[in-house]
Amino acid sequence: MAFEAPQRLVRALGETAPAGDDWLARLPAAAERAVARRELTVERVQVPGGRSSLVVLVRRADGTPAVLKLAPPRARPESERAALAYWGGLGAVQLLETGAEDGALLLERLHPDVSVRSLPEAKALLEAAGTLRRLWVQPPAGHVFETVAERTGRQAAAMRASAGTDPEAAPLVEAALAAREELLAAPPQQLLLHGTFRQSKVLAGERMPWLAVGPDPVVGESAFDLARLVRDRVEDLIAAPSGPAITRRRIKRLAESLEVDQERLRGWTLFRAVESGVRARRVGREKDAELLLEFAAWL
Repeated sequence: MAFEAPQRLVRALGETAPAGDDWLARLPAAAERAVARRELTVERVQVPGGRSSLVVLVRRADGTPAVLKLAPPRARPESERAALAYWGGLGAVQLLETGAEDGALLLERLHPDVSVRSLPEAKALLEAAGTLRRLWVQPPAGHVFETVAERTGRQAAAMRASAGTDPEAAPLVEAALAAREELLAAPPQQLLLHGTFRQSKVLAGERMPWLAVGPDPVVGESAFDLARLVRDRVEDLIAAPSGPAITRRRIKRLAESLEVDQERLRGWTLFRAVESGVRARRVGREKDAELLLEFAAWL
């Protein structure tokens, strides 16, 4: 079959692709080779799919349903493979092969159209938090995963550059950078984190009711991982007259349920919201930028 990248993936990669990158152009042929190498039967490409990878629903030679995932090197698929292998299916989707020369991931099939985001908000947060707790483990000895300090260091440099050309966002950027410096001065723990956790990253499964997918693993404190969950459904928060109060209650509830310091969670929520907001503005997603920066101002 023809492996056409969904428009969502094309748009997202187009925002971040370095000059001269031809990964999307090479993707159809790469997908065909990955399918043939594993003797898979293709059912369909998942649409709308993700923003960093092509997801193909397939069956293995014995008829077992599976998922084939292909991502560009800058999306760090080998880091994802290492984390999934280390978690061994506890709280996360199961990796079905330990290594592959082509960089593709063969994964357990979950229900791709059913995430915890489909649940009522309170129940969704509860289930998502429970899934996240299972992922927070000590990293393997001698690990090569990126650290929170390293990842946010790159992000901080880009934020400073954006603040110089965006006076409106500059005060928020300064507050976020100050919060980062304070948080990194004395991190309470170093755990293996999902890295990009949110409600849509938790899918229904057969082996367990809910399992996490799509990690961009990083090693650091749990509050960093939880911070992205705080702003889930941000468009609903912004539309609510009591949005700031709801956000404060959400921080309190999540922090207490997962035994995370509330102020550290608030600080990382601020940093991650501002970082996402200025990045959205940088690539022309102005509506997203406005939502995220308004949310950040509440913090």
